[in-house]
Amino acid sequence: MTYDTSFFDIQNAKLDDELPEPFSSLVDVDVYAMSHQGHVKSNNEDHFLVIRGGRALETVLTNLPQSRPGDLYEETAYAMIIADGVGGEVAGEVASRHAIFTLLNLVLRAPDWQVRWGSKEKNTVMWRMQDRFRRVNAALLQEAAAHSSLRGMCTTMTAALTHGPNLIIGHIGDSRAYLWRRGHLKQLTRDHTVAERLKEELIGPEDDQLLVELRSVLLQALGSQRNECRVDVDDFVLEDRDQLLLCTDGLTDMVAESEIQAVLAKAPAAKDACRALVDLALANGGKDNVTAVVARYSIPQR
Repeated sequence: MTYDTSFFDIQNAKLDDELPEPFSSLVDVDVYAMSHQGHVKSNNEDHFLVIRGGRALETVLTNLPQSRPGDLYEETAYAMIIADGVGGEVAGEVASRHAIFTLLNLVLRAPDWQVRWGSKEKNTVMWRMQDRFRRVNAALLQEAAAHSSLRGMCTTMTAALTHGPNLIIGHIGDSRAYLWRRGHLKQLTRDHTVAERLKEELIGPEDDQLLVELRSVLLQALGSQRNECRVDVDDFVLEDRDQLLLCTDGLTDMVAESEIQAVLAKAPAAKDACRALVDLALANGGKDNVTAVVARYSIPQR
């Protein structure tokens, strides 16, 4: 009898006589999300989804040392997604909702999940995120072609996946992801807008009225027929006490980054930070739907 050993990494194989290290499941994530239609629009075209997933093994019976019935061996990951729909009537609302559900179904249908990351596994996750954004784009185009009332619908989408200290962000449009670290706020995504393109080409000051007016003109969005779907996918490493913020432009157009930074520094919990940010956007005019997701990370040392 012969055995196919291609599945196993024989060269790096070793005998383990210890319990698995449950590092990712020991990372504590305080996360909260809110969305409001604002003071001007009659419906909310923003949608969000926060999920926790992973892999777990539970001991039922054993005589192994250091193990007993009920023990769990886990790997845990968190995913946060926001989408800001664009289109007439209800089309924008449909686009953002459909985009998130399509992405979720693509993940659930995957035959294998990368739940313990080395460099190879992380690269696989990044490639899959880019591929799934493109599949969502194709699904939106197909849906719009089938229903005349949905033609022209599209949506931004920003998705963050964290596994232990590892962070991967997929992004298209002008919703944003920020990292708050030790009192400082850093934007992790770039806006796919005409205004941002002109800023990169150093045409005019940032407060130029033309640039302000062009902030809402998208160059990239899911479901848009004007351009090829080009998704930004980047990876980062989180530190203990970092905060991650995902938000739509209903927040960033109404609240300055200095105010966002101050709220994240002062709020005692993710829920308080979310409420304060949304309340600020509404107090400053609430001219658009506003959505915020805040995640705070407590990462133990290995």
